[in-house]
Amino acid sequence: HVQLVESGGESVQAGGSLRLSCEISLYIYSSYCMGWFREAPGKERAAVAAHYTGTATKYVADSVKGRFTISADNAKNTVYLQMNNLAPEDTAMYTCAANPIGCPTVFTSTTPGRFTYWGQGTQVTVS
Repeated sequence: HVQLVESGGESVQAGGSLRLSCEISLYIYSSYCMGWFREAPGKERAAVAAHYTGTATKYVADSVKGRFTISADNAKNTVYLQMNNLAPEDTAMYTCAANPIGCPTVFTSTTPGRFTYWGQGTQVTVS
């Protein structure tokens, strides 16, 4: 049974930082792609960052590059999203997801559909 559990979302002031965590139980796969997505009211879900556990390769969306960093602790089966210099436009529900096949090298509107397993999400509000 695959489970993804996010934590770390909260309300912060603009310019602040947050670190989101996603713990995954995916014992049937030796490696997989972990992605962070966000969905703001009235907008489509969009990929923010992804990390492939097999090679530790990372992908970050251009819209957050330089402010957001994805990392992983394989021993804890946990992926993190460090978000710095947050702005009101970063307000969204952040959700992690897993894809056993691999990570997309380019994020598009179809990227969410490539991920099989999803968490419940954690809300980030920046004011």
